[in-house]
Amino acid sequence: MAAIDHNDSGIPLARTLPPPSSSRARKNLQYLKENWLLFVLGGPGLIFILLFNYLPLMGNVIAFQDYSPRTLFASPWVGFRNFRLLTETPIARRLIVNTLGLNILFIAAETFCGVTLALFLNEVKGKYFRRIAQSFMFLPYFMGWTVVAMVLFGFIDYQVGTINAVLARLGMERVALTTQPAIWPLLLTLIRVWKNAGASCIIYLAALTSIDASLYEAAAVDGASRWQRMRFISLPALTGIVILLMLLAIGKIFYGDVGMIYALIGSQAQLYPTTDVIDTYLLRALQVNSNYGFSAAIGLLQSFLGLLCVFGSNWLAKKFSQRQGEEYGLF
Repeated sequence: MAAIDHNDSGIPLARTLPPPSSSRARKNLQYLKENWLLFVLGGPGLIFILLFNYLPLMGNVIAFQDYSPRTLFASPWVGFRNFRLLTETPIARRLIVNTLGLNILFIAAETFCGVTLALFLNEVKGKYFRRIAQSFMFLPYFMGWTVVAMVLFGFIDYQVGTINAVLARLGMERVALTTQPAIWPLLLTLIRVWKNAGASCIIYLAALTSIDASLYEAAAVDGASRWQRMRFISLPALTGIVILLMLLAIGKIFYGDVGMIYALIGSQAQLYPTTDVIDTYLLRALQVNSNYGFSAAIGLLQSFLGLLCVFGSNWLAKKFSQRQGEEYGLF
């Protein structure tokens, strides 16, 4: 690449400029020299992600093999047979409906309760009361599902449960809640909200603290009530974080919470019609025949469908938010 230069007598001279690629490489090298310490600090994290997030992706080839620990990756190739095992299962429709239905209930209920709690706590003026309330709401998040299951069955057990004990004292008949599958989606949703709503509430409260206090003061001077300030100032400020968290949750909509369902439901087959999800079925299948290829195929299928849901919901979120002059989305 040439450029025109002139000497003292005005005669134009040609000079050669360095190619853009070499100039860019020089700039990158200079950047590395100036910020080498940052790369050293970030190196362990990058190596960790490479080893435990990207390198294991090579194991997805198991989904297309009749995998055996003896032959490892040299196991016979079976194509999409492992994927067909799930679709040909007699209870495949039930598993998909339960997985999607429960996750939709969980996402909707947790989002609604978390936002509502955050809006109400943001209006509380006493900082000590707010801190104590946040601590009590956040406490269930640290409880394991086994402990939650013990507490739950302490309430609903047919023989010694608190609810049935109260009903017996009042001269009423005991209720066998553990044998009625129709009420368990609602029951699981209530338990999930009780355990996780406090954690999501703290995230929304952190977003509300970034709002300029002068907006509330100006609205109060103009005669806006607390409900109007919550509706027109606080709630719109949460739109972005609500969409972000929902998009992240939608990415796992085809995954069932095995820890929760296995701890609360266990092997109670009478509750499977409304609580059995893909992951719990897969766990039982592995206990019977140890089909590694089948489990890998289901995991790969769940990830692929979750990816499609994220792209689709992200597109919808951006499309509808652009109509209001905003743009919300993961990418």
